[in-house]
Amino acid sequence: MMASRSRSWVDALLQQLQGKIADTPLFTIFDGICDNTLLNGIHLAVFVEPYLSFVLQGKKTVESRFSVNRLPPYEQVRKGDLIVLKKSSGPICGVCKVSSVWYYRLDPSSWAEIEQHAVALCMDHSPFWAKKRNASFATLMRIEEVVPISDLLIDKVDPRSWVVLKDSNRQSSLI
Repeated sequence: MMASRSRSWVDALLQQLQGKIADTPLFTIFDGICDNTLLNGIHLAVFVEPYLSFVLQGKKTVESRFSVNRLPPYEQVRKGDLIVLKKSSGPICGVCKVSSVWYYRLDPSSWAEIEQHAVALCMDHSPFWAKKRNASFATLMRIEEVVPISDLLIDKVDPRSWVVLKDSNRQSSLI
Protein backbone atom coordinates (compact mmCIF):
# COMPACT_ATOMS: atom_id res chain seq x y z
CA MET A 1 0.00 0.00 0.00
CA MET A 2 2.80 2.44 0.91
CA ALA A 3 4.62 1.87 -2.41
CA SER A 4 1.46 2.50 -4.45
CA ARG A 5 0.68 5.64 -2.48
CA SER A 6 4.27 6.86 -2.96
CA ARG A 7 4.18 6.00 -6.65
CA SER A 8 0.86 7.81 -7.12
CA TRP A 9 2.09 11.16 -5.78
CA VAL A 10 5.23 10.91 -7.93
CA ASP A 11 3.24 10.09 -11.08
CA ALA A 12 0.76 12.87 -10.35
CA LEU A 13 3.58 15.35 -9.73
CA LEU A 14 5.38 14.51 -12.98
CA GLN A 15 2.14 14.78 -14.95
CA GLN A 16 1.21 18.15 -13.43
CA LEU A 17 4.74 19.51 -13.85
CA GLN A 18 4.63 18.80 -17.55
CA GLY A 19 1.81 21.33 -17.93
CA LYS A 20 3.38 23.86 -15.56
CA ILE A 21 6.70 24.07 -17.44
CA ALA A 22 5.41 23.53 -21.00
CA ASP A 23 6.39 27.04 -22.13
CA THR A 24 9.76 27.22 -20.38
CA PRO A 25 13.33 26.42 -21.46
CA LEU A 26 13.31 23.37 -19.15
CA PHE A 27 10.42 21.63 -20.91
CA THR A 28 12.56 19.94 -23.57
CA ILE A 29 14.85 18.49 -20.88
CA PHE A 30 11.89 17.42 -18.71
CA ASP A 31 10.15 15.81 -21.67
CA GLY A 32 13.35 14.01 -22.74
CA ILE A 33 13.86 12.62 -19.25
CA CYS A 34 10.26 11.45 -18.96
CA ASP A 35 10.28 9.71 -22.35
CA ASN A 36 13.74 8.20 -21.66
CA THR A 37 15.55 9.93 -24.53
CA LEU A 38 17.79 11.90 -22.14
CA LEU A 39 20.01 10.20 -19.57
CA ASN A 40 19.29 12.61 -16.75
CA GLY A 41 17.24 12.44 -13.59
CA ILE A 42 14.53 14.40 -11.83
CA HIS A 43 14.73 15.11 -8.11
CA LEU A 44 12.47 16.73 -5.54
CA ALA A 45 14.24 18.98 -3.04
CA VAL A 46 12.49 20.40 0.01
CA PHE A 47 13.71 23.85 1.08
CA VAL A 48 13.31 25.97 4.18
CA GLU A 49 13.23 29.74 4.05
CA PRO A 50 15.04 31.95 3.34
CA TYR A 51 16.99 29.57 1.08
CA LEU A 52 14.05 28.74 -1.19
CA SER A 53 13.44 32.43 -1.87
CA PHE A 54 17.16 32.94 -2.50
CA VAL A 55 17.08 30.18 -5.14
CA LEU A 56 13.95 31.57 -6.81
CA GLN A 57 15.48 35.08 -6.86
CA GLY A 58 18.74 33.81 -8.38
CA LYS A 59 20.76 34.88 -5.34
CA LYS A 60 21.61 31.30 -4.27
CA THR A 61 23.34 29.58 -7.19
CA VAL A 62 24.80 26.57 -5.37
CA GLU A 63 22.55 24.21 -3.44
CA SER A 64 23.99 21.94 -0.75
CA ARG A 65 22.83 18.85 1.05
CA PHE A 66 24.62 17.41 4.08
CA SER A 67 24.04 14.10 5.84
CA VAL A 68 25.56 11.82 8.44
CA ASN A 69 24.86 8.79 6.20
CA ARG A 70 25.22 8.28 2.44
CA LEU A 71 21.76 9.48 1.41
CA PRO A 72 20.50 11.06 -1.80
CA PRO A 73 21.46 13.30 -3.41
CA TYR A 74 24.99 12.05 -2.60
CA GLU A 75 26.22 10.30 -5.78
CA GLN A 76 22.63 10.32 -7.11
CA VAL A 77 22.37 13.75 -8.75
CA ARG A 78 24.23 14.49 -11.97
CA LYS A 79 24.99 17.40 -14.29
CA GLY A 80 21.89 18.02 -16.44
CA ASP A 81 19.42 16.67 -13.89
CA LEU A 82 16.36 18.70 -12.96
CA ILE A 83 15.45 19.66 -9.40
CA VAL A 84 11.84 20.31 -8.45
CA LEU A 85 11.75 22.96 -5.71
CA LYS A 86 9.31 22.41 -2.84
CA LYS A 87 8.72 24.62 0.15
CA SER A 88 8.93 22.79 3.48
CA SER A 89 5.32 21.99 4.49
CA GLY A 90 4.20 23.79 1.36
CA PRO A 91 3.78 23.60 -2.39
CA ILE A 92 6.07 22.97 -5.33
CA CYS A 93 7.09 26.41 -6.57
CA GLY A 94 9.88 25.98 -9.11
CA VAL A 95 12.22 23.84 -11.18
CA CYS A 96 15.91 24.28 -12.01
CA LYS A 97 18.75 22.47 -13.76
CA VAL A 98 22.00 21.18 -12.26
CA SER A 99 25.06 22.45 -14.14
CA SER A 100 27.84 21.09 -11.87
CA VAL A 101 28.05 18.67 -8.93
CA TRP A 102 30.65 18.06 -6.22
CA TYR A 103 30.55 15.19 -3.70
CA TYR A 104 32.49 15.30 -0.43
CA ARG A 105 33.37 12.84 2.28
CA LEU A 106 33.73 15.59 4.85
CA ASP A 107 37.00 16.38 6.58
CA PRO A 108 38.67 19.72 7.48
CA SER A 109 40.09 20.21 3.99
CA SER A 110 36.72 19.61 2.30
CA TRP A 111 35.10 22.20 4.58
CA ALA A 112 37.67 24.73 3.39
CA GLU A 113 36.72 23.95 -0.21
CA ILE A 114 32.98 24.16 0.53
CA GLU A 115 33.46 27.53 2.22
CA GLN A 116 34.90 28.87 -1.04
CA HIS A 117 31.29 28.68 -2.30
CA ALA A 118 29.97 30.67 0.67
CA VAL A 119 28.46 33.53 -1.34
CA ALA A 120 26.81 31.23 -3.90
CA LEU A 121 25.48 29.06 -1.04
CA CYS A 122 24.19 32.12 0.85
CA MET A 123 26.18 30.67 3.74
CA ASP A 124 26.21 32.72 6.89
CA HIS A 125 27.20 32.07 10.48
CA SER A 126 23.74 31.02 11.62
CA PRO A 127 23.04 27.89 13.70
CA PHE A 128 21.82 26.27 10.46
CA TRP A 129 25.38 26.06 9.15
CA ALA A 130 26.86 25.17 12.53
CA LYS A 131 24.60 22.07 12.62
CA LYS A 132 25.94 20.97 9.23
CA ARG A 133 29.41 20.50 10.77
CA ASN A 134 28.20 17.17 12.21
CA ALA A 135 27.69 15.74 8.71
CA SER A 136 29.92 13.13 7.09
CA PHE A 137 28.79 13.58 3.48
CA ALA A 138 27.98 16.62 1.35
CA THR A 139 26.71 17.26 -2.14
CA LEU A 140 27.03 20.70 -3.73
CA MET A 141 25.20 21.49 -6.94
CA ARG A 142 25.52 24.58 -9.11
CA ILE A 143 22.00 25.37 -10.30
CA GLU A 144 20.84 27.39 -13.29
CA GLU A 145 17.75 28.15 -15.34
CA VAL A 146 15.54 28.52 -12.28
CA VAL A 147 11.91 28.58 -13.40
CA PRO A 148 9.36 29.69 -10.80
CA ILE A 149 5.95 28.04 -11.25
CA SER A 150 2.57 28.75 -9.72
CA ASP A 151 2.07 26.76 -6.55
CA LEU A 152 1.50 23.07 -7.09
CA LEU A 153 0.28 21.01 -4.14
CA ILE A 154 1.31 17.36 -3.86
CA ASP A 155 0.39 14.50 -1.55
CA LYS A 156 3.91 13.91 -0.18
CA VAL A 157 3.70 13.04 3.51
CA ASP A 158 7.08 11.44 4.24
CA PRO A 159 9.82 13.46 5.97
CA ARG A 160 12.54 13.13 3.30
CA SER A 161 14.04 16.42 2.16
CA TRP A 162 15.37 14.87 -1.07
CA VAL A 163 13.55 12.34 -3.28
CA VAL A 164 14.88 10.85 -6.50
CA LEU A 165 11.82 10.90 -8.78
CA LYS A 166 13.59 9.51 -11.86
CA ASP A 167 17.18 8.38 -11.68
CA SER A 168 19.77 8.75 -14.42
CA ASN A 169 19.31 5.11 -15.41
CA ARG A 170 15.82 6.05 -16.66
CA GLN A 171 14.02 4.05 -14.04
CA SER A 172 11.27 5.46 -11.92
CA SER A 173 12.63 5.59 -8.42
CA LEU A 174 11.69 6.27 -4.84
CA ILE A 175 15.21 6.16 -3.38
